[in-house]
Amino acid sequence: MSRLLLVVLLACTIASAIGVVYMRHRHRQLFVELSRLEHARDELNIDFGRLQLEQATLAQATRVDQVARGRLGMKFPEAADIVVVRP
Repeated sequence: MSRLLLVVLLACTIASAIGVVYMRHRHRQLFVELSRLEHARDELNIDFGRLQLEQATLAQATRVDQVARGRLGMKFPEAADIVVVRP
């Protein structure tokens, strides 16, 4: 009986040790993946900030006016060309 109990306890000890080693290995893998994802998140936040700045620059009325006049050859209509339509 005591030999059987000793074998069972030894098997449980070995299984526990294997479980601890596996969990440490898995912890390291997840830590590396988390670090990689945090780095990717930081890169995306930087890109998002750049895009917000670019969008704010391109959406300025003076910028739109410059593009409309310079590239597209647009101009404001003369007062005589404006027709007001009443409902």
